[in-house]
Amino acid sequence: MRKLISLLAICAAAACAGQPVNRSSTAPLPVAAVETGAYLGLWHEAARLPNRFERDCVAATAQYDLRPEGALSVRNTCYRAEGGVREVVGRARRTSETEGRLKVSFFGPFWADYWVLARAEDYSWSIVGEPSGRYLWVLTRSASVSQSERADFEDRLRALGYDPAALIWNGA
Repeated sequence: MRKLISLLAICAAAACAGQPVNRSSTAPLPVAAVETGAYLGLWHEAARLPNRFERDCVAATAQYDLRPEGALSVRNTCYRAEGGVREVVGRARRTSETEGRLKVSFFGPFWADYWVLARAEDYSWSIVGEPSGRYLWVLTRSASVSQSERADFEDRLRALGYDPAALIWNGA
């Protein structure tokens, strides 16, 4: 019985283990000002830090829409290498009227930070993360990025304290 309890405790601890921190800087992350209406619509994932919920994705999209009560709906679609598609629908709420600080939930009452760290003036791209440095996404309105755009993103990521080599780049 003790072995079973020990095994269950080890499994529970492993399941709760967080993502590794992939940010070298301890400086606070910036948060961009975001207009909700301009942020709505379809975003393509150009790059991401590895994470367990996108382990088998070769491409992903996020669709943001306004919900009747003023929050946002979030539909993440994962396109798998073997041809399958997986979708998950969640919701997001702003935690700041002017900054791109949001909380997102895909699993009931559990909310996570979702911060727009940088974005283009025309909302053609955004870099999204959270305060601990465990998660990061580069999102674009177009399905692919050029080599020069990728180099620009890599410079921006380095300035934020991230190692661009740690990211999974779609189409690369």
